[in-house]
Amino acid sequence: MEWLNPEHFFALAMGLGLSAACGFRIFVPLTLMSVMANIGWVSLPAEMLWAGSPVALLMLLSATSVEVAAYYIPWLDNALDTLATPLAMAAGTLVTLGFAPEMSPLAQWSLALIAGGGLAGLTQGATVATRAVSSATTGGLGNPIVSTIEGFFALLLSLLALFTPVLALAAVCGTLGWAVLKIRAYLQNKTLTARPQ
Repeated sequence: MEWLNPEHFFALAMGLGLSAACGFRIFVPLTLMSVMANIGWVSLPAEMLWAGSPVALLMLLSATSVEVAAYYIPWLDNALDTLATPLAMAAGTLVTLGFAPEMSPLAQWSLALIAGGGLAGLTQGATVATRAVSSATTGGLGNPIVSTIEGFFALLLSLLALFTPVLALAAVCGTLGWAVLKIRAYLQNKTLTARPQ
């Protein structure tokens, strides 16, 4: 199989790591990837070369600034989750597609949608659940702390993906397990509170 080639495996691990990071913050992984490409620290695949331009970097820096700032406004952070979930999945799909090894278009898009979009969606779902619990228990006062932690993980996972893809893949597996547990706990809690007493 083509993706078992070490070079392709590392590229795919990088794409999946960045996709999972998109679930924490949509634009942080893309911006970091663009910064590293612009200063020559990372070589991007042909499909992602657009991110290495100064114009893309400027646009991504602006989008990241707005996204990060918006998550520190208590009522706006929960409202953003409605928009952020499909955008995170789209960004995760795009990143994985860009780093996926050469294969048939159907296989490449399937991998990008299921693995990349799915990872970003699960991570984003877990952040939504965490923020909902924080809003319910602290009246939104704890949300800036949650937002800071999410931003930190977006940055950390992005750096791991760009510089140590295998370690990033291990972190993605851990993130995936965390996301599944958070979403399951949130859904169980929601079911319990919805039952008539």
